[in-house]
Amino acid sequence: MDKIKMALIGAGTWGSAHAEIYSQHHLSEFVAVCDSSEEKAKKIAQKYGVAYFTDYEEMFEKVACDAVGIVTPDFAHAKPIIAAANRNKHILCEKPLATTQEDLDLILNALKGKDIKVMVDFHNRWNPPVCKIKSDVDEGKIGKIVSAYIRLNDIIYVPMEMLSWAEKSSILWFLGSHSVDVLNWIIGALPEKVYSVCHKGILESKGINVPDLYQTILEYSNGAVATMENSWILPNTNPYVNDYKLNITGEKGMFNMDFSHNTLLERFLEDEASHPDVIVKPRIHGKPTGLAYESIRDFIERVYNNDELIISIEESVSVTRIILAIMESVKKKQPVKIEY
Repeated sequence: MDKIKMALIGAGTWGSAHAEIYSQHHLSEFVAVCDSSEEKAKKIAQKYGVAYFTDYEEMFEKVACDAVGIVTPDFAHAKPIIAAANRNKHILCEKPLATTQEDLDLILNALKGKDIKVMVDFHNRWNPPVCKIKSDVDEGKIGKIVSAYIRLNDIIYVPMEMLSWAEKSSILWFLGSHSVDVLNWIIGALPEKVYSVCHKGILESKGINVPDLYQTILEYSNGAVATMENSWILPNTNPYVNDYKLNITGEKGMFNMDFSHNTLLERFLEDEASHPDVIVKPRIHGKPTGLAYESIRDFIERVYNNDELIISIEESVSVTRIILAIMESVKKKQPVKIEY
């Protein structure tokens, strides 16, 4: 079989990571990039010798591709997904699938009856500690799960400087979607009810009209109860961009994961003390490695081999429905039952 011809929509920071994997993987061929910014699209195109566009409809018309990576902002996934589905392209989309019920309905309608592979890039499914917890839970090593706690926060640099579109999203979509997917996957069920509260004021005082944080309780159909914390107002002096912790407690045991303060590698310089990333996006001998890249590689390989994807479209739809329910709970100030 020929290599999978990969196109890319979204030429920002993470789009650049996709482009590098598409160009290096032995089973894929990078053929085109599209971004609303011609400058960004041209920069990637020149680096990898591919065609570039500012209109993805034009890209699909002029360039033959088998699959497309959609790396647009959280709120801008529906239109490119629908355009790709209408042309029967396999789709790898950055999280979340959609941020509104309307967009979710439009996407599901476009995918109806299509024989294409669609995966949302919840890359914690390739996170070694998370995968170890999942396998041990599935083997019954801690018995039935009773409770879970996940904390996935960002430093304030993210909404203030890294993202130009933070106000059009929220920390729930940006990191909460990862949190929900991890909980659902490990617990092996879906929540029936959620209750959430948020805090506003810090980012608003800096001109960004978006909540600072959410604290959420999720009641699962199998009896497990989870607590989820998502914030993006941590001080920029935090050792990592992310503050990531996970606890899973069962009838016969418990797991604790701490991605925020591990001492796997500590670096002390004259003017800096830090914990360099050696798990999420490290480079080894010049090659991008780590869990955030492995999900992209895995998609390419499974499309090439026509294998079932690690993350189903149904699981990604559920994540969006759960977060919409969380936001409804915040608005109503009461628990909300989730309709799937």
